[in-house]
Amino acid sequence: MTKSELIERVAARTGLTKGRAEMVVSTIFDSMTEALVQGDGIEIRGFGSFTVRTYKAYEGRNPRTGAVVHVPPKKLPFFKVGKDLRERVNGKRNPAQVRPAGEKVEAERKKSAGSRTSPRRRDEKLSEDVI
Repeated sequence: MTKSELIERVAARTGLTKGRAEMVVSTIFDSMTEALVQGDGIEIRGFGSFTVRTYKAYEGRNPRTGAVVHVPPKKLPFFKVGKDLRERVNGKRNPAQVRPAGEKVEAERKKSAGSRTSPRRRDEKLSEDVI
């Protein structure tokens, strides 16, 4: 997927014009780039995390001539895939099973609330000094 294809999808799903969608996508990418340049990490739960790794200087070789080449220290962005994305790519998780972060399903709340048969009570056999 290219950036222009991403912009078209954002525009189609949100009802924004392509110009507005381009501004949104560009702002997100610019903000991510700025954070990485400052050395900050980026974590998008369910998708993955971006960090900056620092590499030391070393002496390498030119594969064509065999000459020794000094490679200066450098920083490179690194992406580590999240568990949800990895499972979806490998076909282990159905996209319908994945809910946006923070979304609660009413049925799950009712189910967990109704799972207790009686309120928790202190054990009558314990003495006060044990509790």
